[in-house]
Amino acid sequence: MDQELRVTQPGEAELVQALKAGDQAAYSELVERYSSTIYNLALRMMGDRHEAEEVLQETFISAFGAVDRFEGRSQLGTWLYRIAYNAALMRLRKRRLPTTSIDEPIWTDEGDQMPRQLVDWRGLPDDRALTRELRGVLDAAVATLPATLRSVFVLRDIEGLSTAEAAEVLGLTETNVKVRLHRARLALREKLSDYFASDALVRPEGVRGGSGGTSGGGMHVHRM
Repeated sequence: MDQELRVTQPGEAELVQALKAGDQAAYSELVERYSSTIYNLALRMMGDRHEAEEVLQETFISAFGAVDRFEGRSQLGTWLYRIAYNAALMRLRKRRLPTTSIDEPIWTDEGDQMPRQLVDWRGLPDDRALTRELRGVLDAAVATLPATLRSVFVLRDIEGLSTAEAAEVLGLTETNVKVRLHRARLALREKLSDYFASDALVRPEGVRGGSGGTSGGGMHVHRM
C-alpha cells in the first residue's frame, strides 16, 4: 500500500487510487458511500433542502477536481466534510442571519437588565426526544445558531466526529472546538427552554408525558 494512504480505512486506498485514475465506477462509489452524510451536514448547516442539494453537488464536483491533491493524511470522509463545510460557509456568508448572543442580557419593561435564564430541562423524560414536534424544534434551534457554533455542533453531536476530526474539518484547534461546542450547547439549551417552559404550562400537574412515570435518565441536546 502507498505509504501516504496508510491512515485511511480499509478499501479507501483502492478507491482513492481509482479516483485518481479517472475510474467512473469509483466516482459513483464515492457518491454512493458519502452522499447521505454530506447531504445531512449540508442540510443542518443551510436549513434548506434546495441549498443542501446545491452544497452536495458542489462538494463532489470540487472533490473530483481536487482528488489528485488528496494525500491521505486524513480519512476520505473527513476530507469531504471539509469541502462541504467550506461550500456551505460560503453560501451562509451571502445571507447573514440575525442571531442573539447568549451573553446578551434581557431588558425589562422598567429598563433593568437581567441575565438570560437557562431552564434546567435535563430531567425531562428521554422519550420526549423521540417526538416529531421536538425534533422540529431542535432542528429550528440548530438553524438559528451562528455558523461558527452550528458547524461544530453538527459535526460533533449530530454526525459523531471526534474532537480531532472536527478540528481538522474546521481548521481549528481542538481547544477551540471544545469551547465552541460548549457555547453551542448552552445556546441550544436556552432556545429550548422557552419550548419546555411553555409546554409545562399546558400540561396537567404531575403529568410528565410519555406512557406514565418518569424516566431515570436526563435528556441532553447533544444526544440528538
